[in-house]
Amino acid sequence: MQLFFRKVATSDGPVPIRESLNVSELVADRADVTAVSPLETDLVAVSLGQGSMSVEGTLTAGLDMLCSRCLSPMHEDLKIEFRERFKQTSSSSVEEEDEDGDFIAVTEDSFDIAPYCEELFVLHVPFAPICSEDCQGIAPAAGQNWSIGSDDSNGDTEKIDPRLAGLKDFFK
Repeated sequence: MQLFFRKVATSDGPVPIRESLNVSELVADRADVTAVSPLETDLVAVSLGQGSMSVEGTLTAGLDMLCSRCLSPMHEDLKIEFRERFKQTSSSSVEEEDEDGDFIAVTEDSFDIAPYCEELFVLHVPFAPICSEDCQGIAPAAGQNWSIGSDDSNGDTEKIDPRLAGLKDFFK
């Protein structure tokens, strides 16, 4: 997704950027992410004058994940707001331009905007996804979801060592 400063500066209005990025490699090491749809970019680039531009819009992607509490499959739609400002600078003044942090310094006439989109995507993937706020997770003894029901729900959750079974009624 190459973006050219000259093309944006000479255009009559905003320059649309609509592409799909394959981001499956970015979450390949995550065991809880089972599938990911391509990252759809809906961005516009606007010239701000003096060799700078603003890129704004939204990034959208769908994730199929496993709940971190109960391991049930879930789907999450990500809608990420993208807003960055880029400025074309000479290589000698890159450090000086980036002091205030308002602009991302670019030394060439064109640059690839895909790494910035991919970075935002990775930052917005949930670290510990939860299928619902009231998810109770997995019952320790039964090994199944609490909400489905388990053998722990009958109230007798004590496990007594058979060697100490004789002491069970000691304090009664």
